[in-house]
Amino acid sequence: METNIDRDIAKVKALKKMKRNALGLLGIAVLLFLIAIYFKIPMLQAFSEAAMVGGIADWFAVVALFRHPMGIPIWHTAIIPTKKNEIGENLGNFVSEEFLDREKLEIKLDEFNFATKASEWLSHEENADKIASVVALNIVPGILRTIKDEDVRKFIQVQFKEKIEGINFGDWVALALEPLQKGNVKDQLLTNLLEVMSAELTNNKDLIRKKVKASTPFLSFGLADKSITEGVFNGLQDFLNEAKNPESTVRLKIDEYVYNFLDKIKNSEEMRVKINDMILGFVGKKEVQDYINGIWDEVKLSITNDINKGDDSSIKNNIANLIQGFGNGIKEDPLMIDKINNFIKNDLLSVLLNNKKVIGDLISSTVKSWDGKEVSEKLELEIGKDLQYIRINGTLVGGFIGLVIYGVEQLYHYFIM
Repeated sequence: METNIDRDIAKVKALKKMKRNALGLLGIAVLLFLIAIYFKIPMLQAFSEAAMVGGIADWFAVVALFRHPMGIPIWHTAIIPTKKNEIGENLGNFVSEEFLDREKLEIKLDEFNFATKASEWLSHEENADKIASVVALNIVPGILRTIKDEDVRKFIQVQFKEKIEGINFGDWVALALEPLQKGNVKDQLLTNLLEVMSAELTNNKDLIRKKVKASTPFLSFGLADKSITEGVFNGLQDFLNEAKNPESTVRLKIDEYVYNFLDKIKNSEEMRVKINDMILGFVGKKEVQDYINGIWDEVKLSITNDINKGDDSSIKNNIANLIQGFGNGIKEDPLMIDKINNFIKNDLLSVLLNNKKVIGDLISSTVKSWDGKEVSEKLELEIGKDLQYIRINGTLVGGFIGLVIYGVEQLYHYFIM
């Protein structure tokens, strides 16, 4: 992609080339003049003399716009740097009075139909990709660099804390557990839980034996281990089997305990406060706080890694799809097109016209703030190449005028003298 520096270098080369061409043509005129004098060729002398005068005069005129010719501060030279302030003021007045005219602008806006053209442009995939690339590659990383990480982490911490403290977890738990007090949900849940416990007990019989052996006195020589293990295992298994029976005493006591616990959660403010305190205490642990602090770092890293994928970036592609969809949506909505055009024509145009003096003053003050020499150099870089044609034309036209004058003089001598 061509940069501004590359364009400036190209302009400098083009300007120097045209200056060499103009100077070379003037040099040819000087050479012809010397040849005409040496070989006494009056017609050639007349042509070359006039060509030199025309070329030098136009060189003076062109140079006088940007600087003093040959560094000599001749009156009314270096016009642009010395008249910079007046030029800026006149330019500001010209733009505000001639360009910022409601009638002219309204006609142009009606002809242009901004909303339609903009929506058509945005609906093309390649245009949407261009905008998305600019946003993804420049704007998003710029925002990430601008944002202070510590401020974001603090913001997340404060927001998280406020949201957590604003939640009554006791009510949530009571609401979630309320169905357990109704119907067969509680019974089925308890039965399933007891089935799991019974299966786990069977699967861990060897572990129970090891634990019993480690706990029995050494002097028993392991004789009581098996009996104790079987006793513990069978006792627990009998308890669980009895608890599975909805009509058993054990199950009724478990049901009563669960019911009282749920009722306490539902109706006891003290229990709800304990639940809240327990959850908030968990949230306040260092591990949880470190995780919250790391959220922004993870988000930032994910965004950066995604953007670095280039054309495969999800962020970039989503932005492109959003832009393209926006363009298609406007294009297919005549009412929206009219609203956008009317907004630009009425609201934005009114703001622009109400501030046209401010805009003119801004242009004027901006030009006045520029360095005179720098302004002159920039303008010469932009239009200096074309101005060299004035020097070339001056040399050629001057030469031909010299021939005309010479011809008239010869005719005069021939017919009058």
